[in-house]
Amino acid sequence: MQVIKFENVIKSYQFGENELVVLHGISVSIEKGEFVCIMGPSGSGKSTFMNIVGCLDTPTSGKYYLEGIDVSTMDVNQLAEIRNKKIGFVFQQFNLLPRATALENVELPLIYAGVPSKERKQRALHMLEAVGLKERAHHYPRQLSGGQQQRVAIARALVNNPSIIFADEPTGNLDSKSSIEIMEIFKNLNEIQGLTTIIVTHEPDIAAFGKRQIRFLDGRIISDTKS
Repeated sequence: MQVIKFENVIKSYQFGENELVVLHGISVSIEKGEFVCIMGPSGSGKSTFMNIVGCLDTPTSGKYYLEGIDVSTMDVNQLAEIRNKKIGFVFQQFNLLPRATALENVELPLIYAGVPSKERKQRALHMLEAVGLKERAHHYPRQLSGGQQQRVAIARALVNNPSIIFADEPTGNLDSKSSIEIMEIFKNLNEIQGLTTIIVTHEPDIAAFGKRQIRFLDGRIISDTKS
């Protein structure tokens, strides 16, 4: 089953009379349960590609299907609903609320989804346990290491049972030991739970965790290989 399908997707931006084309007719698909790493230098188009994949942006032309649904023409509210239900996001900067505990940070997507308080806490605790941080549930981000903060961010991304987990440079702020630990979590999520996993990275040793590597350059896919 195709989770993601791009059909001749073009993304351009207008600056006065000048047009900047960032994606040049991208056609690619990702199957359910794949572990894909997106690579490419700054300005290659990979971030724009991932913003469209993550329903944070829409194509200028072409089609984007997410689990068979054409999301390329959805409005802001429809895209927000898709993001909350189907996609879990993990970022380089962790993006945790500093005055909220680990548990409260993980609960956030469930609050937006209208899940009752008791169920929220149970699900959030379960996810913290899954990433090995149940005993740190009531610690604040400042009391956690970088690797632990990223584990909280992963738990938050998973708490709504998304179809896809999308991570943008998830090891960018971590030392090599913590980076490997975080990538092992993604690997297990993919292999044991079958979660479709898409990671943006510029580091070859991180990309090696993926089973497929897609490389961008100048707004085009220049290679797509499976390992």
